[in-house]
Amino acid sequence: MTLDRIELRGLRARGRHGCLPAERDLGQEFVVDAVLGLDTRPAAEGDDLSRTVDYGTLAGRLVAAVEGEPLNLLETLADRLAKICLEDRLVSEVEITVHKPSAPIPHPFADVAVKITRSRP
Repeated sequence: MTLDRIELRGLRARGRHGCLPAERDLGQEFVVDAVLGLDTRPAAEGDDLSRTVDYGTLAGRLVAAVEGEPLNLLETLADRLAKICLEDRLVSEVEITVHKPSAPIPHPFADVAVKITRSRP
């Protein structure tokens, strides 16, 4: 069965993730994209929010995680965010992208991002 998608893109939150002391002290903006794979037919058939993912509530949980405990790596943050999405029993798989637009790179760049895909076992 092909899964439907709910996409939450461009979610912004300030965090203190990174390996450098300045990143921990000053913090910076992170941008998160979450693409959830699930079957939305039950929700559509009943026009029922309780049978799908409440993306407003999910956004709050993801922001809280970005604003929470500092981590060294974007990979670890992305994994943490994926686990939050998969806590919802309706979500079968998730693709998380964490963008770090102000990464400490001494050259011009457009974006740095880590993208992961996780699914239920």
